[in-house]
Order: sequence, then structure tokens, then C-alpha cells
Amino acid sequence: MRRIPVVLAMMSVLALGGCSAAGEQAPQSAPAQGSAPAATGAGTYAVITHGAPGDSFWDVVKNGAEAAGTEYGAQVTYQGDGDPAKQSQLIDQAVSSKVDGIVVSLANPDALREAIGKAVAAKIPVVTINSGADTAKELGALTHVGQSEDVAGRGAGEQLKAAGVTKLLCVIHEAGNVGLDQRCKGAEETLGGTVERLQVDVSNLADVTSKVTAKLQTDKAVNGVLALNPAVAVAARDAIADAGSQAKLATFDLSADVVTAIQGDEILFAVDQQQYLQGYLPITFLHLYKNNLNTVGGGLPVNTGPGFVTKDNAEQVAKLAEAGTR
Repeated sequence: MRRIPVVLAMMSVLALGGCSAAGEQAPQSAPAQGSAPAATGAGTYAVITHGAPGDSFWDVVKNGAEAAGTEYGAQVTYQGDGDPAKQSQLIDQAVSSKVDGIVVSLANPDALREAIGKAVAAKIPVVTINSGADTAKELGALTHVGQSEDVAGRGAGEQLKAAGVTKLLCVIHEAGNVGLDQRCKGAEETLGGTVERLQVDVSNLADVTSKVTAKLQTDKAVNGVLALNPAVAVAARDAIADAGSQAKLATFDLSADVVTAIQGDEILFAVDQQQYLQGYLPITFLHLYKNNLNTVGGGLPVNTGPGFVTKDNAEQVAKLAEAGTR
């Protein structure tokens, strides 16, 4: 009879510990306040841009998106095509696949309007990146991630003016890309001199070199060249050498070759929009929206730039570019 209280006491302990005699666990208590939101599923996200894999700029965007996917255990697919019609088809395919979110670059917003509208109608959240910040909200995107092309252009113009440039050749490498024209307009606002546009084809870099060389040879007043793409910048560097010109060269966006050229005084600076963030942040935002209904930006774009890479910081950036994050 003296053992009965001991047995009763043990049964009380088991009951308080949340276990039944059969070993079943009691319901877990609610998470403590301030803890991270519980994931309700890793998610599948489609990144669809106007830059095909293999492009030095867009490969870094892809690296950022995939890094975020790995961190959250999500499935991230990257597809890119410079043809707006094909980009629209890729968006339609993502909608049909019922992905949990879509990331899309808006180089040509009007051409993608219908496809993005279908995604929004299907209640698939969309985050836009890179170009097209002015139309992202209108199209129903949760937010836009990129840089203000106007602000970046004005910054480039200010630096070129300080370097003594009075007549600038602004080299546009994609027809119909609204962001590129905004860059040239911004530079025109702050340069205080003349800005002339030159249309080239980024897929034919030899022709880029030829066209820039011809322009520099026929117009000796051009003493500055602004490239809007790192590959075009390298082609323009070769053109300046071929023409025997003293024109100063600057560019938008980074590559390992551009950083090396900055270190070698062949390029004054690069406007850095930190494209790794344009891949990483949208996946982060979509993950948070899926699992915790968070929205970011408050209706305004989330700016990733502009920053400037000059000879002063090029060595540090070079190491990061080699790793594929800058």
C-alpha cells in the first residue's frame, strides 16, 4: 500500500509532461512571440528575364535568385529571352504550372502587360526587377527591385562632367528598352553638354566596335563614351583605341573585364546596380509573402543602386566578381 502514492505521483508527472500511457505526444504549444514565421512550404518560383543565361550581367542575377532558393529550400527556375513575345510565353507557362511566385524583368512593359495580367488574375504574386519601375505598380506587381535609371543616369553625367566630358556618345544596345533611354536622358540632364545616342546590337560586339570607331573618327568633338552594358563597354574600349581617340569611357554594370579595365585606367567608372540583389531579394520577398503575407516597399521600388565602382574600390569588387556575386 505504501507504493501507491509513488505510482500516482509518476502518473501525474507523465500527464504534466504531455505524454499518455501509450506514448502519444500532446499538442505542441504555440511558438513564442518574436520567433520567425513557420514555413508552410518551400515554394516554387519562376524567374523570367530579358537576359539569357551566359550573359555576364544576368548570370549574377541568376546566382542571386538561386542562392536565395537554396537558403529557403525553394525551387527556383531561371529562364531568359530577349524577345518580349517569348518572354510572355514563359510567363504564361509559369502561370499554367501554378508556381508560387514570378519574378520578371520589365524591359518592355507593354509587351508583357497581358501575360503579367494573367498571373495577377490567377493570384500568383509578381515581383518585377531591373527595368520598368514606373509601370510595375500599374501592372499589379507586389513591388519592384532595381535602380532608378534616371537617378543613375544623372549620377553618371555628373561624374563625366567632372572628368571634362563636353560631348558624350551614349551607346544603346537594345532597341525598345525603356531603361536604357532613361539612362541617357539622366546623363543629358547633368552633363551640361551634348549627348548623342548610338544604336547598336549587343549580340554583335564586333559591329559595336566598328560603329563606335567610325563615330569617333568622323566626329572629333566626341570626348566621352557612355556604355550601358559591360560587354558593350569592352567593345567601346577597343573602339577608342582603334580610333586613336582620347575619349573618356564609363559604363553601366559590372563584369570581371570591366573591373580589370577600371584598374588599368581604361574605364573611368562603372555604375553598379548590384544585380545580385535583383535576383536574391525578389525570392526573399516572395518567400516572406507566401509564408507570412509580408509586402516590402510600401508601393515604392526597392532600390539596389546606383553605386559606383572606381579605381579606389575596384580591387575589392574584383574578388567578388570572380565569385559571381558582383
